[in-house]
Amino acid sequence: MNYGTSVIAAISTPAGKGGIGIVRMSGDGALAVAGRVFRAKNGKDPSTMKGYTAAFGTVHKTSGELIDQCILLCFRAPKSYTGEDVAEIQCHGGEAVIQEVLRAVLDSGAEPADRGEFTRRAFLNGRISLTEAEAVMAIVNAASAQGERAAASQAEGSLARRTVEFRDRILAVQTQIAAEIDFPEEDVDEADRGELTREVRKLSEDVSGLIRGYDAGQKMLRGIPAAIVGSPNVGKSTILNLVSGYEKAIVSPEAGTTRDIIEEQVSLGGITLMLADTAGIREQASGDVERIGIDRARERLLRSSLILAVFDVSRPLEEDDLALIEELRGKPVLAVINKNDLPAVADTGKIKEAFPSFVEISAVDPGSLEKLEAAVAEMAGVASFDADQPLLANERQRSCAVRANDALREAADSLEKGYTLDVCYALLDEALSVLYELSGENASEEVIDAVFRDFCVGK
Repeated sequence: MNYGTSVIAAISTPAGKGGIGIVRMSGDGALAVAGRVFRAKNGKDPSTMKGYTAAFGTVHKTSGELIDQCILLCFRAPKSYTGEDVAEIQCHGGEAVIQEVLRAVLDSGAEPADRGEFTRRAFLNGRISLTEAEAVMAIVNAASAQGERAAASQAEGSLARRTVEFRDRILAVQTQIAAEIDFPEEDVDEADRGELTREVRKLSEDVSGLIRGYDAGQKMLRGIPAAIVGSPNVGKSTILNLVSGYEKAIVSPEAGTTRDIIEEQVSLGGITLMLADTAGIREQASGDVERIGIDRARERLLRSSLILAVFDVSRPLEEDDLALIEELRGKPVLAVINKNDLPAVADTGKIKEAFPSFVEISAVDPGSLEKLEAAVAEMAGVASFDADQPLLANERQRSCAVRANDALREAADSLEKGYTLDVCYALLDEALSVLYELSGENASEEVIDAVFRDFCVGK
């Protein structure tokens, strides 16, 4: 692809009806292409427009047939998203309209954009780092408000700045080592191995902190598959209604009301849960339909990263409750001891012994939602999540951080074991190279292709 010379175009708004639809163009000649389909009410030629300006007019097919009223936005290189000339036609958001506008633009000399090609050009033209490019996709896919805020922080360069900080600190250590290696006979202060070791260890600890935050960050960015389980009539559906904020599930005193899995995406404790209300699990089902529901509930447990196991404190633990406790041992369970507005009868000690993470609530009390949110956040390990801190957004970034940290640990070990300084220097070089790969400055074409392959067309 000859970036900067070809003009690419794509629809940048989601498919379907909407108030507005956007066709975006980028590349040398983008405004000339726009001028072939756009007619400004004031007669202005798009190719003469200044950056960060707009014009109202109409958009037409190459035959001259009117398509729609629209606004043309102009962005001039290098002060644009891609670093190239960019034009955006904003028209009404009907599918037929936006497709007609794109077809007119392509008929006028533009080429269809590949997945993520606008952001890829921004990266290749030096407008953003590779981690900032990946943050764009993280923003689009963020499953929670906290996740979106964290991704936006990465798009503003928080991880890129931390990466540069790590590299500068490595280079500072290498400078001290190089002076002794290169000028052994000169009057150069001998490097303090103890001080060098402490600095490399501290570097390793800081990179490790970034890695430790990966799992919590992924939960914020992507959400968590979760399930509500329990024996019949313990209040599972009432809890789903509590966290979803409306009557999603039928609530009835009749056992076995929920026969199939009811799914809802909810925000709880700052995390988005893909939450499934499952059939009550009991050994003696009332029929084939309930048995199928119970089997599906057990299958869902295997795919859940968080299980809300519900128990009714107002009744003794029954055989089904005890069987469920044994079945869930060792799994990621938050025990929800429900109906604490009623006299306590159940032996909660058995529940708490099996599941160290527990919360006592009444699902019919809206005030219990706050307690449940806090317990979920603590259980998921995100209670202290700081969306403004640098975040590893995907497995590629995590892999780079792990490899850099491995090299840093080996470098510190080499100093402690008394190896020659050039061994440490080479290991620091290895860590440095991986950090450059993380930022994209020496990433291979295959890595870059893989990053942008997951983008949508138009971004």
